[in-house]
Amino acid sequence: MEFVDVVNYAFIAILIGVAGAWALLIKSMASSFANTPYLDKFEKKDHKRPRVSVILPARNEERFIGKCLDSLLDQDYDNYEIIAIDDSSEDETGRIISDYAKNDPRVVHVSARSKPDGWMGKNWACMEGYKKATGDLLLFTDSDTKHSRSVISLAVSHLLSLDLDALTVIPKMICLDAWTKITLPVLSTFLHTRFSALRVNDPSKRTGYFFGSFFIIRRDTYERVGTHEGVRNEIIEDGALGKKVKESGHKMRMVGGTHLIDAVWARDWSTLWNGLKRLMIPLYLQNSKIAAGIFVAVLFLLFMPYVFLVYSAVFFDQSQSFSMLFAVSALSSGLLYFAGMIDARALQIRLAYGLCGPLGSFVVVIGFLCGILQAKSNMSVSWRGRSYSLKDHVQNSISV
Repeated sequence: MEFVDVVNYAFIAILIGVAGAWALLIKSMASSFANTPYLDKFEKKDHKRPRVSVILPARNEERFIGKCLDSLLDQDYDNYEIIAIDDSSEDETGRIISDYAKNDPRVVHVSARSKPDGWMGKNWACMEGYKKATGDLLLFTDSDTKHSRSVISLAVSHLLSLDLDALTVIPKMICLDAWTKITLPVLSTFLHTRFSALRVNDPSKRTGYFFGSFFIIRRDTYERVGTHEGVRNEIIEDGALGKKVKESGHKMRMVGGTHLIDAVWARDWSTLWNGLKRLMIPLYLQNSKIAAGIFVAVLFLLFMPYVFLVYSAVFFDQSQSFSMLFAVSALSSGLLYFAGMIDARALQIRLAYGLCGPLGSFVVVIGFLCGILQAKSNMSVSWRGRSYSLKDHVQNSISV
């Protein structure tokens, strides 16, 4: 047997594993779609209407902050305040918040003090907002998020009726540019497995996670887990805080709300690229060897089936090993493509973008690789107009 055949059979064995993994991932996605609970579907019980403090950090959000505040001020809940924090913005964000505060007493304008060393910007802004909050329940959301009129009422009722300590809602991910529409279906296949509502809601699983676009938490629970000060240097602070809530034994729940909340995933190529790197950097800072292993697994799951398909097609007639490799790589690529198309439909992204799956896979893989290289070199990471040093920052937002 020639050396090339030995190599081909090794690739075949790997791709059989990849195909099996995608079969399990698709099964997990189907289970997640079918069994995820929803924000507006629960057994309602009588309860009080406690004061809610909506904590809304904003940095350079002049494009979005007005629409977010409009949606929050139109709520049918009658006992809440909006703590809008201007996080050292360099645009008109502060002025917009100030105008809303002058016109509606429910809006409290907070100008965040200068960020101390060791803090991520959003984490500091949330902490500044918390210090001004008067509510028994704290609702954290992002300034590029839009909320339906009943969302606070539903969140409070859901939390209290089920006697929860914290509740987070899966929003509809809004994609504003073509690159995000191409990559998000590929990336989000993993959200239906590792960070699915089924895992978060299972007390026997360690998985805890918050969507930063919407989570509501009891004030005393937030204080017990250390507030945002406990995750002050976390790049993915919402994931880290949700993880702490779950691991500390508090009762939390993740529910679907794509028909009630819209959240922007990425706004342009720059935010998409930094967002992809931001997902891999915490893993590397936690454990570099495991992070490298995860990257190799993602490489073979998301991109290599397409490479092997082209390679085996070119040399299809050379030997039996090539024809077998073609068959297995076609199966793996088909399952990968199928999963991406399912997610594109769930995300309400046009079919044309879903058909660009191989390109989306390539962008995700390269983004993850650059995140590892950036963390390895101790270079700073850019996020929302700030640069953060990665030196000595151990991340705990995602368990490896």
